[in-house]
Amino acid sequence: MILQVYNIEKIFVGKTILNGCSFHIEENEKCALVGMNGAGKSTMLKIITGELAPDDGEVTFAQGSTFGYLAQQEAVRSDNTIYDEVLSVKQELLNEETEMRSLEEEMKHLEGDELQAKMNRYSALTHDFELNNGYAIQSEVTGILKGLGFSEDEFSKRINTLSGGQKTRVALGKLLLSKPDLIMLDEPTNHLDMASIEWLETFLKNYPGAVLIVAHDRYFLDKIVTKVVEIEAGSARTFTGNYSAYAEKKKQLRDAELKAYLNQQAEIKHQEAVITKLKQFNREKSIKRAESREKMLSKVEVLEKPQDLNDAMNLSITPSIESGNDVLTVEELSKSFPENPLFQNISFEIKKGERVALIGNNGTGKTTMLKIINNMERADSGVFRLGTNVKIGYYDQEHQVLHAEKTLFQEISDAYPTLNNTKIRNTLASFLFTGDDVYKLIGDLSGGERGRMSLAKLMLSNANFLLLDEPTNHLDITSKEILENALNSYTGTVFYVSHDRYFVNQTATRILDLTGHTIINYIGNYDYYLEKKDELTNSYLGTESDTGHLTAATNAKSAEPTENKLSWEESKAQQAKIRKIKNEIKKCEDTIEKNETRSAEIDELLTHEDIARNVSECTKLSNEQAELMRENDELMEKWENLSAELEEIEG
Repeated sequence: MILQVYNIEKIFVGKTILNGCSFHIEENEKCALVGMNGAGKSTMLKIITGELAPDDGEVTFAQGSTFGYLAQQEAVRSDNTIYDEVLSVKQELLNEETEMRSLEEEMKHLEGDELQAKMNRYSALTHDFELNNGYAIQSEVTGILKGLGFSEDEFSKRINTLSGGQKTRVALGKLLLSKPDLIMLDEPTNHLDMASIEWLETFLKNYPGAVLIVAHDRYFLDKIVTKVVEIEAGSARTFTGNYSAYAEKKKQLRDAELKAYLNQQAEIKHQEAVITKLKQFNREKSIKRAESREKMLSKVEVLEKPQDLNDAMNLSITPSIESGNDVLTVEELSKSFPENPLFQNISFEIKKGERVALIGNNGTGKTTMLKIINNMERADSGVFRLGTNVKIGYYDQEHQVLHAEKTLFQEISDAYPTLNNTKIRNTLASFLFTGDDVYKLIGDLSGGERGRMSLAKLMLSNANFLLLDEPTNHLDITSKEILENALNSYTGTVFYVSHDRYFVNQTATRILDLTGHTIINYIGNYDYYLEKKDELTNSYLGTESDTGHLTAATNAKSAEPTENKLSWEESKAQQAKIRKIKNEIKKCEDTIEKNETRSAEIDELLTHEDIARNVSECTKLSNEQAELMRENDELMEKWENLSAELEEIEG
């Protein structure tokens, strides 16, 4: 067991946040900490790390174990480059390597006891360096940075020139490279695109230590965790399995609790009715029987009513004006920024009632596309047309449509004066604002609450074409489920950007993938996209044009393969061949590294006085080293040929 959390309690300003919470994490276990915003998840992480002290209870780590923690919005502050900042995590090993090189030079000019002392130190350093995989430090740094979405061109950028999101990614890279026994992450996917999230999934899933994650990305949790700890109403409850298994068990548990509650309430009402009837008889025996039942009833431990399932709320919003069937037509649209071409000659259509997700890596132009359609940004070329009676409603991550000085109720009533109080309260309740919450000031809301408020206001608007830019950012899981239900019942049209794959899977009727400076069209949800991604990407992306950018043969129209395109079977065979070549390249690299390590060991052995005087042993080691060098020459030639072959196939 790597971590034991026992009976943790925490109270803030008279409000109990955590009340007797207990759970544990085993070595190598992958665990999620879930709950609504404000439930106490981040508070629990801070208590575990020692950043906050609990009012009661204790946190115990396994003796000698280490942990690493990445908080939300944690950013690196440094004048280093990105590469050097992440590499600094391994400074101790870098110092060892520097000392080893220095000792190698010194030993050339020493002899006797002094030489022996230096050799002993060198041997100890070498052992520790190899034990901690020192020879692979640079490749590890490169792999992590690329996995987190940094290109090699960006490695030399200074930390103080980066955005907040980029600094958070650097902090995450440093944590992953440090390889603690327990990694704790608070919303690690907030600043990652889909490709980086998928890389992080693989990294954490295969990580040899334990992982504790707070995240609202349900797809991400499904891929990684094997246990879920839920914090609800101050208490912690543990479920085995991934997030989907937890959600199903949670539903079954709640259904059972609700059934038990309703059965008990029915029995209580029955007993109360019998008692009333017995008293009405006004006879000695009936009154005694009534008193006996009352006494029994008073001893019953009344079950609390389970909390309402907010995701079961059915919010149905119908635009006041109906659009025509053709909502949006985009023709030959292009946009570039200096030294940053986004997309070229893109064409697609969106029809009434569709829910279209625009996905792609960071920097491909997804938000820019929405801004162009909302006339907030100009295209370089091409046109777009809105259909008859189309009215846009735009949601951005800054929530600029809200007024900080107003209450939630005022924000809605001022924007929609024809709505009565009941309609306003019902709408706010649908987005989890109930009771006195409606009198909160907008300026006092959290990021997630502002997001919900913006969505509530948008869903009430006269808009029939919603443009949403990352609508699930900062929303907890329950809020996401409410938004999913709202969009799925919305009778207008929706075009949105999101990196939340679970959300896309639940809501999208069609996906547009912005990749290679063009659009690839998938008529289905995210599961369908994953199934068809390789096939359609090979089919759509042609050769390089005169401008050096990939062009789409059909540009989001027909996906039927033509004679000059790879068939599905050929594509699969090619992918298998690529995988085989990559495996062979990896084997070559591993063997070369192994041989180089052994050669270094032989160099060190030949400096030993007892071996240096043994002609037979020296000859044996020299021959072995020569064979290693010969084998490496052959492997390097093979590696070059395989790399060239791979480049030719992929190019």
